[in-house]
Amino acid sequence: MGKQKDSYPSIFLSGTDTELPADFANDFSKFSYLSELSGGGSGLLQAFHDKCLGRNVAIKRLKPETIQDPRERRRLLREARITAQLGHPNTVPVYEIGNDDQGNLYFAMKKIEGEDLFKILTRIARQDRVTREIYNLDTLLEIIVQVGNAVAYAHAHGVIHRDLKPENILVGMYGAVYVMDWGIAKVWGMSNESYAEDFSPQSDLYQRLTISGQRPGTPLYMSPEQVLNRHIDERSDIFSMGVVLYELLALREPFRGKNVDETFQKILSHDPSPPSQVATHQKIPKKFDDICAKALAKKPAERYQSMIEFLQQVRSVRAEAMQSDATQH
Repeated sequence: MGKQKDSYPSIFLSGTDTELPADFANDFSKFSYLSELSGGGSGLLQAFHDKCLGRNVAIKRLKPETIQDPRERRRLLREARITAQLGHPNTVPVYEIGNDDQGNLYFAMKKIEGEDLFKILTRIARQDRVTREIYNLDTLLEIIVQVGNAVAYAHAHGVIHRDLKPENILVGMYGAVYVMDWGIAKVWGMSNESYAEDFSPQSDLYQRLTISGQRPGTPLYMSPEQVLNRHIDERSDIFSMGVVLYELLALREPFRGKNVDETFQKILSHDPSPPSQVATHQKIPKKFDDICAKALAKKPAERYQSMIEFLQQVRSVRAEAMQSDATQH
């Protein structure tokens, strides 16, 4: 076996065959705090060590200021249960849900060593040589395919993510890809009123999007029907995936405005330039222009009608690009 990275320590007999400690407990006291983790959306994400199983885990809880907010509690429960029930290779394994030593809700999941796609794309845009070598076009398209597989699986189980964006795509150290943050997902039986509550001007989510100086993550990837607060279905996620694909190819978002309102107007009325014309860092096959244009159609009926259909097109053009590269070399 090759040398493992420090974040993946070797497993030894002393860590697998020892007796349980005399003060063994299967409640929150079995966790010892390690560090803060980035991400988590409106929640608090931290690394802990599970003393019973001898492994590090990621624990998500509500921030102190939202502990009493029933809407945030509902989102955390939704995220934990959707992620656990989907159980897809591209969703993070959830280990348990419960109350911490203060009686507040938490859920524990696998601690992933890696980084989100936004950080990767940012380094590529800054022409970081190592990142560009590791994440060539084919590797980035593989990430899109893995994300699409998870979302297609969710759609088959009645779940619409509603917040697909590079910050919610986690790339592990060995190529595994995870779709994160299912807290505002729409599930069967959920009314549009519940969605409107999530994005009302009074909601913390909306307020976070309009803070000056912050990257307005969610609005950049919202579908026209989300902006207009109309009925959404799987095709809304397809629009968001189209935005992510466009950004991956062109290294810029297709609908960025000076503020949230201008971004919304662009989503509703602006047709972005084809990514092959925008990209300057590498040559983009023009067939990806057609894929992006269809995924980003303003009317749901004019988009791909399923995530599987979208993925089939991405895979097909990706294979053609690989064959073309092989022929040229």
